[in-house]
Amino acid sequence: MSQQTHPTTNKGNARLGLTLAGVAVGMVGLAFASVPLYEVFCQVTGYGGTPKIVAQNESDAMAAAAAGREITIRFDGSVNRDLPWRFRPLQTAVTVPLGQDTLVAYQARNTSDEPIVGTATFNVTPSKAAQYFSKIECFCFTEQRLEPGESVDMPVTFYVDPAILEDEHARDVSTITLSYTFFEKKKGDGAS
Repeated sequence: MSQQTHPTTNKGNARLGLTLAGVAVGMVGLAFASVPLYEVFCQVTGYGGTPKIVAQNESDAMAAAAAGREITIRFDGSVNRDLPWRFRPLQTAVTVPLGQDTLVAYQARNTSDEPIVGTATFNVTPSKAAQYFSKIECFCFTEQRLEPGESVDMPVTFYVDPAILEDEHARDVSTITLSYTFFEKKKGDGAS
């Protein structure tokens, strides 16, 4: 006995197969897009310890709003164990008025005998203060290429938004830690 299939069953199976294939392709696309989208979300909102990125003119207006209140910023730097660099802050801490633009620098040195491109990730703790820590310029916004034995000083310009004083959960923060970790950018890792 032979089994006969109905044409409507074949069309239904084909439609179901195409739908499932479309869902799978969509999920793969979302998986690739999720990291960049999450990073943008964190930079805009300060969520997850990610500092906000702002324009220069925004920070100037805020300096006057918090006259007299100071906050201590501590700096930390590390490298992934697979990256042959030395990386450290040139200052371990500064105490600055809220709203004041502040310039600090980190130093990186390539200890290998070949050029290496590195990329930095950053974090702010305590996380409740991250949304008030705003970077104007930072070496972490771009990849860094160091030649063999090259050493560079890399600046960071930031301020702490005086609006922190209006947040009942964050107004008690007197010290913020800014941490960076450098990783080697392997060939083929994302867009250059």
